[in-house]
Amino acid sequence: MAADERSAGAPVGRRVVLGLLGLGVAGILGGNQIQNGLAKMLGPLGNNDPTGLISLIPVGNTFRFYSVTRGAPRKDASNYALELSGLVQQPRSYTLADLQKMRQTTLVRDFQCVTGWRVPEVTWSGVLLADILDQVQPTSSATAVRFTSFDGTYTESLTLEQARRDDVLVALEMIDGPVTHDHGGPVRLYVAPMYGYKSLKWLGGIELTKEVVPGYWEERGYSIDGWVGESNGRDDDPT
Repeated sequence: MAADERSAGAPVGRRVVLGLLGLGVAGILGGNQIQNGLAKMLGPLGNNDPTGLISLIPVGNTFRFYSVTRGAPRKDASNYALELSGLVQQPRSYTLADLQKMRQTTLVRDFQCVTGWRVPEVTWSGVLLADILDQVQPTSSATAVRFTSFDGTYTESLTLEQARRDDVLVALEMIDGPVTHDHGGPVRLYVAPMYGYKSLKWLGGIELTKEVVPGYWEERGYSIDGWVGESNGRDDDPT
């Protein structure tokens, strides 16, 4: 079994957390240096991916990475597949090339974490989730959409109505290029009007279901409907 497959889903040790806190206090990482610094630091763990615990480090107006795993297997155009299944009339699998050939939509929106930090005016590009749903044709009994991550741990859900909004993307690009592995690539979910935990990283599966299935964070007390709302600097209409 490859090292990256072994580590997916494994918990992160306390030493790593303390090490990251130390880096934050020292102020030696910032901006694009975060990913490279963490990759070097975590290499001995058997996986060159950052754990994501950078959320513990105050780095200003940048993304802060957090994951309960040591990462996910690395995927690219040669081995990526997005599986559409469940209550659909036309189940299918999309390669990265398939998704790139579809109509692309670009949004410039904030990314708001439920823990309080926010990255303003991020450029996101990808395929409207609604377009993918139209292709697989949900059955009349489908009312919700369940998402699974190829990290083997994270899951999320939306109602079918929410999933069809024009600000919900299967994102292929963000900021200034393809979604990197550390940001949840090569393909991730982006749900603009909801908190970041709804924007599943390392998107590997989309399943149509009869009802909303609580995701990883909802099972741990987070709201199933993670609308950001005015109180958090956003005024998106949650309808």
